[in-house]
Amino acid sequence: MAKRNRYRPSKTFKRKLLGGGALVVLVGLNAPAVVSFAAEKYHAYKIAQPGYKQRYGSWETLDVPKKYRTNAIHAALLHSGKVLIIAGSGNNQKKFDKGSFDTILWNPADNSFRKIPTPEDFFCSGHSQLADGRLLVAGGTARYEVLDGEVDRAGGRMRVKNEDPDRAHTFKKGTRFRAPSGVEFVSKFDVTVPRAKKDFKVSYGQGGRMLPWKTKVTPGEARVFVEAAEKGPQGLRTQAAQYEIVGLKGKDADNLYGIAQKLTTEKQDFQGIRSAYEFDPRAEKYIPVDPMEEARWYPTLVTLDDGKVLAVSGLDDVGAVLTGDNELYDPKTKKWSKGPTRYFPTYPALFLTKGGKLFYSGSNAGYGPAEKGRKPGLWDLKANTFSEVGGLTDLDQTETSASVMLPPVQDQRVMLLGGGGVGESSKATGRTAIVDLKRDSPAFRDGPRLPQGTRYLSSVLMPDDSVFTTGGSSDYRGRNASDILKAQFYDPKSNTFRRAADPTVGRNYHSEALLLPDGRVVTFGSDPLFGDADNTKLGTFEQRVEIYTPPYLQGDKGRKENRPALGAGPREVGPDGRATFRTSRPDRIAKARLMRPSAVTHTTDVEQRSIDLKLSKGTGARRDSVTVEVPKDRAMVPPGWYMLFVTNAQGVPSEAKWIQVK
Repeated sequence: MAKRNRYRPSKTFKRKLLGGGALVVLVGLNAPAVVSFAAEKYHAYKIAQPGYKQRYGSWETLDVPKKYRTNAIHAALLHSGKVLIIAGSGNNQKKFDKGSFDTILWNPADNSFRKIPTPEDFFCSGHSQLADGRLLVAGGTARYEVLDGEVDRAGGRMRVKNEDPDRAHTFKKGTRFRAPSGVEFVSKFDVTVPRAKKDFKVSYGQGGRMLPWKTKVTPGEARVFVEAAEKGPQGLRTQAAQYEIVGLKGKDADNLYGIAQKLTTEKQDFQGIRSAYEFDPRAEKYIPVDPMEEARWYPTLVTLDDGKVLAVSGLDDVGAVLTGDNELYDPKTKKWSKGPTRYFPTYPALFLTKGGKLFYSGSNAGYGPAEKGRKPGLWDLKANTFSEVGGLTDLDQTETSASVMLPPVQDQRVMLLGGGGVGESSKATGRTAIVDLKRDSPAFRDGPRLPQGTRYLSSVLMPDDSVFTTGGSSDYRGRNASDILKAQFYDPKSNTFRRAADPTVGRNYHSEALLLPDGRVVTFGSDPLFGDADNTKLGTFEQRVEIYTPPYLQGDKGRKENRPALGAGPREVGPDGRATFRTSRPDRIAKARLMRPSAVTHTTDVEQRSIDLKLSKGTGARRDSVTVEVPKDRAMVPPGWYMLFVTNAQGVPSEAKWIQVK
């Protein structure tokens, strides 16, 4: 049989194909590669046309120098206008083992980059914007997981007891605990055990005679993860036992000991750290503050109306989901205190609402049993009560969903978008749902469906009151080549989606998107499990950065000279809640929005919110000015730095002015 020659289209044919503006399907040429080539080229041609951009927007890939490329796990916009990209060890155990942790600071104004010394592994930490503009970063990784079948040493939780009422005792990493059988276990972290508490009880006998005091000693206790010193099954322990601490003598040997319920070779989950830092945008460095009481990995940090920050959930220092031990950070004292107790799965989406209550949308990311803590509701922090909110369909698919407080915040409506089943489930839903928290008995109602079932969807509030959504995948971590290269806008007024330009980079697990001060949206990250449709090749972390320019910035309407603009004005809101800005064309300004900058990870961004501002235009000698008035309710506008946008009647925004609300 004669060998067929592969068809190769001429340059002239290609030009005609693209220049004609129509995709020609090549039939009978036995050339699928040519069809693919033609489709890709035509798509590139089409999306580059001005008319397409003005209708759908456009994407461009940011040129990031190689030495600044990193695994973006977290991203936060600072009031300096720069973006803090935190990787920590970046889900790379080799980097973790080397103690190599990354943070990159990117300046969108001039596309400059800077490496920031990173003192701890902030991989899978929590973060929150503070009132003074610093970013609180708390928690992170103490130890990577070891999967089933790969655990070669028995390990687990050891409770270390201290019956010494006079002092605490610290045991360094590597301390050995010996079982009654002689098998030894080694601690993987430093641990400090508080001193015992001594209580005196007075009792009386017949006739009121005082009897000798009775002393009750309550041992101090701390926990630490331990592993068998030797590999193999001999370290397995299924019964509770007391362990002596090797090297102690005399009273210390009597007063200090370990207790473990069981030590096994079952899967060992990630373990958290207690460390907390504030990132200073002016000094551009991390500053340590007091550590948390609990270690946390995958926690949510949410700013409250008084400027304090509540840390919720996470995996603790032995890899267990915290059972409800939440804590409060006070930026004034730099210290933590006990918060209201309530259990949530990891990275719960919690939104500050009117009256200071927190609304839990049901969105979460990853760890916790399917039957516990998944139902949405309003959490009254002062009374520590939780009122469930019903009506949500596909309640078994809230993991890896996105949630936003719809603009403006005064409407008190929260939207949940997409999501999937618990853990490595292949379930994904296109359901969206909206709840109006102003109602006496709020309940979710279904919104318009997404084009398909979507996990890890990024959702960004825009200055024109729309919600931009992009990326995600239809399966766990993009499995089966399921990344969704689509984007859309949600319009809260019409309750509909409209199409946006398709991104070119897939985004699933460990991806982020946030609004920039110039009105564009930037997307980072993605951590696919596999790199091919057959799931035979391990995936690689996506380090490309892509920027979306919305339709409102395209064509003549997006030109700087045609956009509304704010001139000179204050850097903070006055005591009366007002701020006045110069502007050469007040007639172009129709609305004003105060927008809190994002701090986002794992599809969770509880910082972003858009506040409707009262707007008045100057008269007389001040006719070239506008005055905005900020609501005084700090549950609506938590203290901090905000982007102030003004928009014209067509929804075209100005570049943002940074202003502080105290």
